[in-house]
Amino acid sequence: MLKTKGDMLKTKVTTIRQPTNQADELEFIARVDGIPVSEAIRDAINTHIQARRDDPAFQQRLRERMESDRNILKRLAE
Repeated sequence: MLKTKGDMLKTKVTTIRQPTNQADELEFIARVDGIPVSEAIRDAINTHIQARRDDPAFQQRLRERMESDRNILKRLAE
């Protein structure tokens, strides 16, 4: 996925808790790859999101959730 300059200007801070050994390993991997830990985390998140986009079972659950939400919104608007 290509990042535009505008994408980098709009950011949101997210705090995560992770086991110490996982944090240590991630920091080490990022150092070896020569990137900040935050970039390694963003890359992992992008990979996870793309995997969901490519997963037919997830896409089916997503459509079902959207339909359910639409029904609830209709009822609330009545």
